[in-house]
Amino acid sequence: MKRREFLAAAGTAGLSMLGGKLFASQQNAPLVRPARRKGKSMADFHAPKLDTVRFGFIGVGARGPTHINSVLACEGTEVVAICDLYQDWAERAAKRVTDAGFKKPDLYVDGERAFEKMCARDDIDAIVIATPWEWHVPMALCAMQHGKHAFVEVPAALTIEDCWKLVDTSEATQKHCMMMENVNYGREELLVLNMCRLGLFGDLLHGEAAYIHDLRGQMHEVERGTGSWRTVHYQKRNGNLYPTHGLGPVAQYMNINRGDRMDYMSSVSCKSMMRGIYGRVNFPDDHKWNKTPFVCGDINTSIVRTVMGRSMMIQWDEQLARPYTRHNYIQGTKGAWGGFPNRCTIEGISKSTDSWEQGGDLKHWFDDFEHPLYKKQGELATRVGGHGGMDFLMMWRIVYCLRNGLPLDQDVYDAASWSAVTPLSEWSVANRGQSIDFPDFTRGDWKNTKPVAIFDPDA
Repeated sequence: MKRREFLAAAGTAGLSMLGGKLFASQQNAPLVRPARRKGKSMADFHAPKLDTVRFGFIGVGARGPTHINSVLACEGTEVVAICDLYQDWAERAAKRVTDAGFKKPDLYVDGERAFEKMCARDDIDAIVIATPWEWHVPMALCAMQHGKHAFVEVPAALTIEDCWKLVDTSEATQKHCMMMENVNYGREELLVLNMCRLGLFGDLLHGEAAYIHDLRGQMHEVERGTGSWRTVHYQKRNGNLYPTHGLGPVAQYMNINRGDRMDYMSSVSCKSMMRGIYGRVNFPDDHKWNKTPFVCGDINTSIVRTVMGRSMMIQWDEQLARPYTRHNYIQGTKGAWGGFPNRCTIEGISKSTDSWEQGGDLKHWFDDFEHPLYKKQGELATRVGGHGGMDFLMMWRIVYCLRNGLPLDQDVYDAASWSAVTPLSEWSVANRGQSIDFPDFTRGDWKNTKPVAIFDPDA
């Protein structure tokens, strides 16, 4: 073989070996390949109008009762059935319904598959799912397969495969599957969304989203409650386990899945310390929280780049001693908004971009750009409650859209892509922060889907 031919062959072999190595490192990566659509797109999907929205609830221990309160405060609703593992929790939730002057809903409390009987009924339009994370997908699939719209607590799914199952089933059944990201309906988040749509920040370039919340106290919920099942996840997984409270609003600011989409992500975690320390201080040596080590890093940081060239920083921390924050930061070519505390600066409007407007100086932004939804329902939302009223606003909007045959503000593609941060971050952390592609759950429809509407309920 001539020298030039030898070098060419060696180079090809080297590339093949490198390619093989890279391919091997992706062998256990989450499934990122688009699948063939099994139904019709759910982008801008309009379901037939419902005069009355008949609800069934699965899980009424922690979040479920709040959703029931919100539904009861909305016109044109009925609570038909309630399902839970515990009779006392189901009865407590049913009493909320009867105390409000409505008929007692039927109860399903005979085991962990009782929800299947409830979903099989023909007098329910929508199922609200507020259960441990691992049950979200099977319950949502069951609801849609029985002709019900599925409304799922966050995160909607834990694996990329399950994200695709939600997408495929929603498309095949033509039923809504919405992850109930309530933070999108916070007053500040609605205000910032409206300001983004009006172009006040210019072209958007960067966002920062987080869920920083010291939840170590949940470890005392050993037999029942959120901590009884959520704590186990920290012993098995390492990544961003709860990304959507911060991500949801920023994704809507940036029109993710509606003109742009998340392209790829890199993620790192620090070491795990705080839950192990908390377990040793607060529980006996032979307690289950001390028998299995905690592996999830105390703080996870992920960096995302979108197809249109924007960047995001997404953080998660549920154990460190620090104040609550979701960051809620959005940066454009003309200015920025930051949360916790709220602050804003916009070139040409603010006195200077060298300092923030905050506190009482923000009043003129709310006066001028308050979201129409909050203008109409903000006072009632505050009275009904639920995270400052955002829970009610979310449910009011769900009911409004179902009764008027309008697309929901969050669709199954949002549920899948926002939830996908978790398994993608776990893979990236396990592979020294390598970047990994996001699946395109919309199968290209993101290019033509309309942004979330800034609708006026009185228009």
